[in-house]
Amino acid sequence: MTRHCLTLDLRNDPAAIAAYDRYHRDVWPEVLAHLRQSGIDDMTIWRRGNRLTMLIDTAPSFDLARLAVGPDSPPRVQEWERLMATLQQRLADATGDGLWQPMDEVFNLREQLARG
Repeated sequence: MTRHCLTLDLRNDPAAIAAYDRYHRDVWPEVLAHLRQSGIDDMTIWRRGNRLTMLIDTAPSFDLARLAVGPDSPPRVQEWERLMATLQQRLADATGDGLWQPMDEVFNLREQLARG
């Protein structure tokens, strides 16, 4: 298993934050199916204020580019992405396409303990 961590900000607006939380309490079935079909074993999203952190567990061969939603994606998944984009904002230091930005792992307890 490989864990990926990504981050982004929601618009700093209480209504947008509440809407994001509300949508994520009951994610559309087509979106859930798309995530699984993309190779995601597990995913959690954490929020503090308007900052989001997403943890994704995948097979080691997983490529984050598989998360990109494009014209070949199911229509309902495209709709979800457009809706979420209205609630999110790009990080000031964002690079590349997409709103979610990968984070660098700086500490791993299991790895350090395994080194003895």
